[in-house]
Amino acid sequence: MIKVLYGGRGEGMSRELCGMANARMKDAKGSIVFIDKDDNHIYDLNSGIRLINASEYRIEGPKMFSGFVSGIAAQDHDLEAIYVCSFIKIVKHPVGSLEGLFDFFRSFSERTGADFIIEINTDEELPAFIKEHL
Repeated sequence: MIKVLYGGRGEGMSRELCGMANARMKDAKGSIVFIDKDDNHIYDLNSGIRLINASEYRIEGPKMFSGFVSGIAAQDHDLEAIYVCSFIKIVKHPVGSLEGLFDFFRSFSERTGADFIIEINTDEELPAFIKEHL
């Protein structure tokens, strides 16, 4: 499953994403991973959630991000959900150019059973391949 939270800056989506991750952790049978552009939400998240500061890994595009996610899954065989905060800042590409990455998310989720919950903070119009996940 892929779920997208979409809105403009200052609409509280990061807080909502943290709340969703914390709520999921209460009943989680597997691992929950929270990927963010920095460590700002470390105190907002349940201590059982693995926070990953993506800026430490120099991700420069969708292909690098898909490899990054694959690496997380390779070492975490009970991965249940991946929450991604500040997605556009991490991937560093325009929203319209990310169809291949969303195809990767779909196949990865089907293959592993892990869910993606992604925050997209932009004023750009979302393409259809993302709108279907709102």
